[in-house]
Amino acid sequence: MVERVILARPRGYCAGVVMAIDAVKDAALENKQSGEGDLVVYHAIVHNNTVVERLEADHGVRFVEDLAELDAMTGQGETVVFSAHGISPVVRDEAARRGLTTLDATCPLVTKVHSESKRYAALGYTILLIGDSATHQEIIGTFGEAPANTVLVNVLGNRKLDSAMQDAMSVTVPDPERVIVLTQTTLSVDDTDRTIEILKQRFPKLVIPGRSDLCYATKNRQAAVKQIAAHVEAFLVVSSNYSSNGMRLVELAEELVANAHRIESVADIQPAWLEGVTSLGITSAASTPDDLVQEIVAYLRQLNPDVQVSEEGGELEEIEFRAPTRVPALSAEKAR
Repeated sequence: MVERVILARPRGYCAGVVMAIDAVKDAALENKQSGEGDLVVYHAIVHNNTVVERLEADHGVRFVEDLAELDAMTGQGETVVFSAHGISPVVRDEAARRGLTTLDATCPLVTKVHSESKRYAALGYTILLIGDSATHQEIIGTFGEAPANTVLVNVLGNRKLDSAMQDAMSVTVPDPERVIVLTQTTLSVDDTDRTIEILKQRFPKLVIPGRSDLCYATKNRQAAVKQIAAHVEAFLVVSSNYSSNGMRLVELAEELVANAHRIESVADIQPAWLEGVTSLGITSAASTPDDLVQEIVAYLRQLNPDVQVSEEGGELEEIEFRAPTRVPALSAEKAR
């Protein structure tokens, strides 16, 4: 019987996720009040199924993976929201071509990586972009800023390597004197550090940004799992399976605690996982609503009314990002 539950601190929503979800809710309400039509969001605003389903059901939001889908849609408004993961300039140009008003909910920490990519590409550098999947929306967006100058590099240790990515030990560049490394913001801290060390050995002149591209939320949540893992017999990570930061938490928990599992919600818990377990750790991805975690706590209290629940890890995060504003339709040329 579970007697002690340790909730990771921090867990759940980061500042970028809060900003993006609030932006969609506010814009959807404005559309409704003005009679503009349903709000359209390009790609899942954040990578969590519950968030997407709630926005669709409660706010009438429509999600598309290609702006061409608008051709077959009726009742949508003239505004498109870009997701927190960032977009390729190709998507921005397409929105301009269609005359769409845009609301850019890209996380500012992702925007920082895009800016670095454009800056160094203009200087003639090769960009070694470390990521966990060539198909992740953040990688697609960053790569799209300077495709001719960018080479994708696998994160070492990732269990789900994409064969299209190139390994740090074999990647080649036109000019070893002009190379910079950039990273997806939601990677394993340890795997990223190891990968950069290999690249530094291979390219001594490698430029490393003064401020890490890995976001604070990614690092803080992984650090909390490491701290808690030594004190629990089992671990639950609440995350959708396409959340990069969430899956890195799952992998870390599995490395540190033999009995570790990813769940979408309390409904996924299998009683066998808790057999003989007296101490349980719980964390959640940066895009997971915390009420899903609280439902798990309530379930455990039903099993044992005397269960002790505490929070451990680091400090609570107090970062806030400014809400984005709608930008009227521009020509494709001006949009660049």
